[in-house]
Amino acid sequence: MFDKISLADAANLPMWRRPITLLFVMAAALPIAFSTWFALLNNFVVEVASFDGADVGLLHTVREIPGFLAFGVIFVIILIREQVLALTSLILLGLATAVTAWFPTLGGILMITLLSSIGFHYYETVNQSLQLQWLDKKRAPKLLGWITATASASTLVVYVLIVMTWESLGLSYNFVFLATGGVTAAIALFALLAYPQFESPTQQVKKMVLKKRYWLYYALQFMAGARRQIFIVFAGFMMVEKFGFDVHELTGLYLINLVANMAFGPVVGGIVSRFGEQRTLLVEYIGLVVVFLAYGGLYYFGWGVMLAMVLYVVDHLLFSMALALKTYFQKIADPEDMAPTAAVAFTINHIAAVFLPVLLGLLWLVSPAAVFVLAALMAAVSFGLAMLIPRHPEKGNETRLVGRWPVAAE
Repeated sequence: MFDKISLADAANLPMWRRPITLLFVMAAALPIAFSTWFALLNNFVVEVASFDGADVGLLHTVREIPGFLAFGVIFVIILIREQVLALTSLILLGLATAVTAWFPTLGGILMITLLSSIGFHYYETVNQSLQLQWLDKKRAPKLLGWITATASASTLVVYVLIVMTWESLGLSYNFVFLATGGVTAAIALFALLAYPQFESPTQQVKKMVLKKRYWLYYALQFMAGARRQIFIVFAGFMMVEKFGFDVHELTGLYLINLVANMAFGPVVGGIVSRFGEQRTLLVEYIGLVVVFLAYGGLYYFGWGVMLAMVLYVVDHLLFSMALALKTYFQKIADPEDMAPTAAVAFTINHIAAVFLPVLLGLLWLVSPAAVFVLAALMAAVSFGLAMLIPRHPEKGNETRLVGRWPVAAE
């Protein structure tokens, strides 16, 4: 279980035991629990705990606290290897998801959500670091696209099963949470026992790393986190509150979305490889401006449910282009900075997440359209920042301002 092997020697292992395969296994395991939780959450909290918009905002604020504290990963990996931390975090996520329905009150849901969120965010932080360490720079965009497609395929299986069996078999929230959370935990435990510990060629810095030359990456991460919260918290909630979607209907929408993302995921990697990080991110951000303004129009002009469903799918397709932000950092960063910067970036990404959901939950009670207009403004700011990404980013050429502003230096 604790055998150590270098990445070079790992090439001699059977294909199923190699580092890249492990990345795909983890990518498939995560959505089984998390996507189930996400698919059932809005209906569960409305039907079982009678949540309103403010309660939903509070729930997501609590859920994002571990993300804000993701810099703690830097100190944890002093004691635990990144690979072990990723898999134990995945086990925690699975177990917490499994018992979600056992706590059908506001306080209980907040508590179990906090535990599952610790597992999710610590896993995601370390997983991003492992991806950037284990994947070759030239192959990273396409492999990340395929990893994204794998996660989408796993989610697709979950959603198909929910749509096909929720009503026909009369499933309960408790049964579905237990089954899917248990599967994720079991897969993670198997991976913990079956795979050797892979040694990266560069020893990671195990302390807080903040470098001036990474400032544009930090700024884009902050805006991405703020913008993402509005979509995660309120897009699905809108479908339930405004359009009255039931569990199988909302999951059906997620299903359509997943099929689109499975097809688009590998394409995104090719787009990044061919057109570069800047152009990819510019397309994402200008597209999100249009989508969020259209979300606002759904409330202001009373547009119908079909447009809402189309916007939801387009929204997800645009978000998948954010893998360009990962490869941008991989190109400009020192190899030993992957782990500490992934942790710091997650914290920066979640700064707004700690206070935005609860504040916007209150704004939602007054004007749902205003919430989405604010998201459009955030996407516009991201577009302006992305204009500063060079055509060919690398160390020493992190932004278009290098050589003009001293802030771009180390």
